[in-house]
Amino acid sequence: MGLLDKLTKGGSKYSIANGGSVSVNPLSTKTSKLMTYSLDGSNASEVNAAYQQYVDGTPNTLPKPSVLDLDGKAPKSYASTGPTEGRY
Repeated sequence: MGLLDKLTKGGSKYSIANGGSVSVNPLSTKTSKLMTYSLDGSNASEVNAAYQQYVDGTPNTLPKPSVLDLDGKAPKSYASTGPTEGRY
């Protein structure tokens, strides 16, 4: 009996679906609002609803947005802030 057979027939306390298919995490799709939420807190209710759909067996408390906001400015590139010797 292979591992997949053992998992699907006997299950495991470490598995949510016991070898079966699980739904896609809605925050991992291209349409997710997680990126804008993590930067400035926008779309919090939509992100929280999707965050609660993530099934991992533990309570999911939505983390607070980042405090490292650059006020819409692009960060400096490493090429312009790297070592003066030109080696990275």
